[in-house]
Amino acid sequence: MHRFAFLVHPLDLKRDVARKYPFVKFLPSSWVEAMLWRMRPKLLGKVTGVRSSTGAEAEGWLIAVPMTAKMMLENEARALELLVEACQMAEDLGAEIVGLGAFTAIVGNGGIELQKRSPLPVTTGNSYTTWTALEATKLAAELMGIDWENATAAVVGATGSIGRACAYFLSHGAKIANQIRFSPVSKVILVGRDKRRLSALKDELAVDSSAETQITTEIAEGLRDADVVITVTSAMDAIIEPEHLKSGCVVCDVARPRDVSERVHKERDDVLVIDGGIVEVPGEPRWEFSIGLPDKLTLACVAETMLLALDGRLEPFTLGRDIRPERILEIAAIAAKHGFKLAGLRSFERQLSEEQIRQVRERAKQVALGGRNRGAGTGGLG
Repeated sequence: MHRFAFLVHPLDLKRDVARKYPFVKFLPSSWVEAMLWRMRPKLLGKVTGVRSSTGAEAEGWLIAVPMTAKMMLENEARALELLVEACQMAEDLGAEIVGLGAFTAIVGNGGIELQKRSPLPVTTGNSYTTWTALEATKLAAELMGIDWENATAAVVGATGSIGRACAYFLSHGAKIANQIRFSPVSKVILVGRDKRRLSALKDELAVDSSAETQITTEIAEGLRDADVVITVTSAMDAIIEPEHLKSGCVVCDVARPRDVSERVHKERDDVLVIDGGIVEVPGEPRWEFSIGLPDKLTLACVAETMLLALDGRLEPFTLGRDIRPERILEIAAIAAKHGFKLAGLRSFERQLSEEQIRQVRERAKQVALGGRNRGAGTGGLG
């Protein structure tokens, strides 16, 4: 049996820290942040019961790095120091590979600098996260009645590692073992902050692509006509608001912290927002510390680390900002081999039923008949 470790950090200053220390709910945020600055990495608990359909087993540990995304951006040198310490802790526990969660996968050039100092191989999990985001988006589009091959897709955060990989598959389609998993869409809109980098990406995607590609640095412009949206930025706060979205569209929010505003959940019952990168783990997984999901489910970045342990691939599988398409297809094949699969569709951390999705689709039809577009909904999914 191979063993893994996975590094997490608080996304919400008080809510996530309170999972370990309930008393912080009663403290001012400034006190909680000051407390984190004085802490070192901490073992949260063990993960057991991960069992592949092949019979292979794996177990691991969750280790917390006591910094929010904001703190990491303010002091990347300290963040990297704590990540190295966490990897050393993982080695002492018996782990053979380390996965990086949320902003720990961004610090140090997408894990590259950490790998130079870590005693264990590290992986960001971005390859499997990309694949599951695409799978979930395609499934949601089908359930919403969107004609995929004639759809307009927008990628927000297109020049990041996951964003550019998603843009590639949206414009080129994907095959595993010569079997088409999905076709390219009709148009891909690349949304980002740096026009020069967007232009370079557009030129890269143009090679052997049948999809029309456009670029913009304005979110409102990029999302105005989008039938499907995949958003994965490193923004600290929500950047997608109700007025940005076309009625009947699908939005896959891969970012943590979230890119999609809570207002969308509350005000737009005519759009379908789904959480990106949630998968079902084979076996009977048990978590000594909950990451906020049912025991059978986990984030795709965690799943990639589990998969590499199950498969004996103790290597830095995904690092840096440029994920090769063949690497994404490889981890997708490994996931299929071991029985990992997309965990249906979830929205704002709640499982979506077929009836809820049908209601969103029907509401979008009503809005279309009424001749309205953005800001049309009267309430969220509840």
